Amino acid sequence: MSLNSTPSADRLHIAFFGRRNAGKSSVVNAVTGQDLAIVSETLGTTTDPVSKAMELLPLGPVVIIDTPGIDDEGDLGTLRVKRSYQVLNKTDIAVVVIDSVIGMTEQDRALLERIKDKNIPYIIAYNKNDLAKAEITDSHEILVSAETGCNINELKEMIAALSKGHENTKTIVSHMLKKDDIAVLVVPIDESAPKGRLILPQQQTIRDLLDHHCMAFVTQPEELPQTLASLGKKPAVVITDSQAFRRVSMDTPDDILLTSFSILFANYKGNLRLAVEGVKALDTLHSGDRILISEGCTHHRQCGDIGTVKLPKLIAKYTGISDLDYEWSSGTGFPDDLSAYKMIIHCGGCMLSEREMKYRLKCADDENIPITNYGTAIAYMNGILKRSLDIFPDIAEILG
Repeated sequence: MSLNSTPSADRLHIAFFGRRNAGKSSVVNAVTGQDLAIVSETLGTTTDPVSKAMELLPLGPVVIIDTPGIDDEGDLGTLRVKRSYQVLNKTDIAVVVIDSVIGMTEQDRALLERIKDKNIPYIIAYNKNDLAKAEITDSHEILVSAETGCNINELKEMIAALSKGHENTKTIVSHMLKKDDIAVLVVPIDESAPKGRLILPQQQTIRDLLDHHCMAFVTQPEELPQTLASLGKKPAVVITDSQAFRRVSMDTPDDILLTSFSILFANYKGNLRLAVEGVKALDTLHSGDRILISEGCTHHRQCGDIGTVKLPKLIAKYTGISDLDYEWSSGTGFPDDLSAYKMIIHCGGCMLSEREMKYRLKCADDENIPITNYGTAIAYMNGILKRSLDIFPDIAEILG
């Protein structure tokens, strides 16, 4: 991942849905001008959602998603349909491909209702226009043919029109700083750090600072005192990896703002206020309570993994409860039913789109399940959350 390429999570997600053999994959290939999806006359050729990050004119950086048919059958088919519907949680624009020969079915209508319920902008593309003419009834609809290329450019223009307003103008931290301000980024290089690169939140934060003419200095926890002493100018903020929060807090003077990448991403991608309110559930835990620890990525877990090792140890130390029941989810997997959990602790969500992260938060909020994130929980259990929120004064008030 280079510093000047747009992360997939920050790209416009355009997903194509429809019944088997409606021509979803053919339309995807026609729109992208690539053989992105496998095309076959065999029903159910697309068995899993297929995603591709790419540049698509006139839209720019996007993620194109081809999904399994919403009418798939059998046990595996039911699972594939479920995965298709799960894609809606990260979809910014939905293209529903209808077979013009067959017309709209009950499955198509049910899908459209779900799309409307989620307030997702959508287009209905009647494919196979070369074989049959469907009747257009509103501005959401268009007749296309993946076979002949008919109206494919017009479909792209419709997608581009719906994309307006989806441009991500939010910043991670620079909106709270001034030009020429200094930010010191504390990045531990230990057994859990990826070889030869920085993790995505660190990359994005550096790019955000540079884009807005702030100065970024990167150091390791043990070198922070020397770094601060050598700057010659007081930094506006110190931003740390959450795992080093305690040590960094002790080495950062009280007159310098302190926060973590995870807390910044809770604000950037999700709902920091909800995370701060949810973290208080740590004080209400009892023996046997079930906690979901959820991550948006599927990285290889190391011996000192934060989600499976460090967080449970810290929670046990903080609460004095050694028999809490932990469950974990990763990647696109997120439980449909959250009622069994006393609380949820989520990662910063750097690999998830804002829509998907906010979907997860809403699911928890709808079921009154407290949800917080890694950095917020770690700061709270180390007694430094209020200080870590000084950069967000309106949210710091929640803690009194």
